[in-house]
Amino acid sequence: MASCRVDWKRSAERDLRGIDRKQVPRIVAAIERLARSPVPPGSRKLAGAEHIYRIRVGDYRVIYEYGAQPDTVCIFHVRHRREAYH
Repeated sequence: MASCRVDWKRSAERDLRGIDRKQVPRIVAAIERLARSPVPPGSRKLAGAEHIYRIRVGDYRVIYEYGAQPDTVCIFHVRHRREAYH
């Protein structure tokens, strides 16, 4: 499969700045892997949304969109699991 482009929304960039610096490289690596495999094993489609998925990275959740725009993964949020779905 060809790689996709990863777009970051400002909200995701802002979320990433508030996360413990030790966790950030692991989260960014997981997001970069989405470019090669947009719907990896373990990803879940969120209920009530046609193209919105989430992946787990430790205690954090990456909420993203795939399929609305061709060959593009759009990162919406990177939040701790207790805050991710509010």
